[in-house]
Amino acid sequence: MEDSSDYKHNSDSPPLAMMSVVALSSDLLEALPDAVVAIDRDGTIVQVNSQAQELFGYEREELVGQKVEILVPEGYRGRHHHHREQFSRSPRTRRMGADLDLYGRRRNGSEFPVEISLSPVTTDKGICVLSAIRDISDRQRMAEELRRANEELHRKTAEQLGEYRTRLAAIVDSSEDAILSKDLNGTVTSWNKGAEGLYGYTPEEIVGKNISLLAPTDRPDEIPQILEKIANGELVEHHESVRVTKDGRRLDVSLSVSPLRGSNGDIVGASTIARDITAQKRAEKHLHQAQKMEAIGRLAGGVAHDFNNILGIINACAEFLRDRIDPAAEPSQYVENIKKASERGTSLTRQLLAFSRSSSIQPQLLDLNARLKDVSKLLRPLMGEDIEILVISKSPAAVVEADPGQLDQVVVNLAVNARDAMPRGGKFILETRAERFDETFAGQHQNMAPGKYVVLIASDTGSGMDTTTLTQIFEPFFTTKELGKGTGLGLATVYGIVKQNAGHILVYSEPGHGTTFKIYLPNADHKIGIRPKAESEKVSPKRTGSTILLVEDDEIMRSLTRQLLQEHGYTVIEADDGKTALGWAQSHEDPIDLVLTDVVMKRMSGPELVDRLTASRPNLKVVYMSGYTGELMAHRDVLKPGVTLVEKPFSRTTLLNTLHTTLG
Repeated sequence: MEDSSDYKHNSDSPPLAMMSVVALSSDLLEALPDAVVAIDRDGTIVQVNSQAQELFGYEREELVGQKVEILVPEGYRGRHHHHREQFSRSPRTRRMGADLDLYGRRRNGSEFPVEISLSPVTTDKGICVLSAIRDISDRQRMAEELRRANEELHRKTAEQLGEYRTRLAAIVDSSEDAILSKDLNGTVTSWNKGAEGLYGYTPEEIVGKNISLLAPTDRPDEIPQILEKIANGELVEHHESVRVTKDGRRLDVSLSVSPLRGSNGDIVGASTIARDITAQKRAEKHLHQAQKMEAIGRLAGGVAHDFNNILGIINACAEFLRDRIDPAAEPSQYVENIKKASERGTSLTRQLLAFSRSSSIQPQLLDLNARLKDVSKLLRPLMGEDIEILVISKSPAAVVEADPGQLDQVVVNLAVNARDAMPRGGKFILETRAERFDETFAGQHQNMAPGKYVVLIASDTGSGMDTTTLTQIFEPFFTTKELGKGTGLGLATVYGIVKQNAGHILVYSEPGHGTTFKIYLPNADHKIGIRPKAESEKVSPKRTGSTILLVEDDEIMRSLTRQLLQEHGYTVIEADDGKTALGWAQSHEDPIDLVLTDVVMKRMSGPELVDRLTASRPNLKVVYMSGYTGELMAHRDVLKPGVTLVEKPFSRTTLLNTLHTTLG
């Protein structure tokens, strides 16, 4: 590192607000493919991810606290500073491409062109800027090669022309991005391998057809508007949109569209480069949701602490008044009412502190199996006679390190919610099991580390929730109950307690099909010497020649499962619901060895689909998958006894071994 006053290390720690953002976002920043540098309003670096370390050649300790100019060549610092000033005046997400001539500087002094995306993150201390940085050296080299190849094409004879066209096609085909061309009417004229891999269509299937085939039905005017700009000689750069693949999946894409000119210089068509940014958009969504919950938590914690001070004063004054008033006098009842109101307020602040993870805890090693048996005795009078309570232990030991009182509170809050969702009675099922999750599973669930977990599952046969409700259930004061019948703090408290005990919580629910909460707590059996017999983690061998019909209405889940199965050698036919799957099976005589289907789907359920498929294919093997537990499915008579079910979220090992066993 250069010993210059411009780069003198800032010995002061980053502001507290910045540190909270950094601590919150570090795992998510690591999931992003680009180098990410977070800076405060003064241009001081407060966090970087490992991709940034690798790109610039610095260790994290060498960057945090430095001015961001350490990463900028001296000759380009003025324009970087100018763009940062513009961003400070109007903080909004923006992308700065190669046309602005921006460069980065590595630790060894080498310089390279960059593309930068700036995103504001608001904190209680101001605005922090997340800079996603991408090295575009390869892209510029490819553009330069394309330019030189085109120049050569104009100079060479007709015999040499074919040779250079072949080379140009090889360059285009080697790109992982989709590169295609079309005329001004939208008819596709060329299609590279990257486009085939991204959208699923072969050149034979798409060339000669209109590009609107890729547009979703909710964006009918987008492609004509882009082509109109191209016809006027405009460029369309880094346009984020949605496209539909051959198998019906929706992809988030970044498009760069340029005019194509004929030999006379007239614009005859458009060239498009498309990049899949679905994973990036999903990570951004998780990041924003995590930031929102963290901000709400800080607010709730601050309000609770201040309110506790006020309640303390009210309570003390009520005590003094009670000591000075004759208990038989009329004012005494008003003092008692003040005391009761103060106690109710104290109870609410405890719940707020639990959500904000600010309450004090006393973690202990305890067996969740034994704890649930004791708690279930308290639940029976709470739930009422028309609700059946079942406690099922699927692991001989379920040892966790947690505050026992908090765990009791989690179970009680979930039970109360389940009771309210079953006004005509039903079943409330508590299950425990031990699970081990590998890196693949952990990578699909934000912030979850691979390792051993104890899973607490609470299921009910109640009314269930829709998607809109599911996105808000953990927010403080959100409730679907009538006014005066709920504070909206029950599930917020559950969320805070789970996070405070280093756990994770997932929810599965659909209207009319009940709700399942899955809480993952780190397994602590190693701390007391318990060593349950480890299950084999060996994955079944790859299979070829087996065809699986995959039916799943969640697009992301279906895509991940398809990829997992194809990598293991299976041929996969996929459908987004039961009717689509049934239609395919009725119109094709191709063999199907096994159907892997979700249980609860719109239009047609998994069991109904299987009944209709097996009528014409009696030897068809079946494996169900569901976010609801097998116990809940059995008690609701959704599945017949003896069927094979893998519960979501499942690991790669569990699914592949189940399929291998079922196929025989």
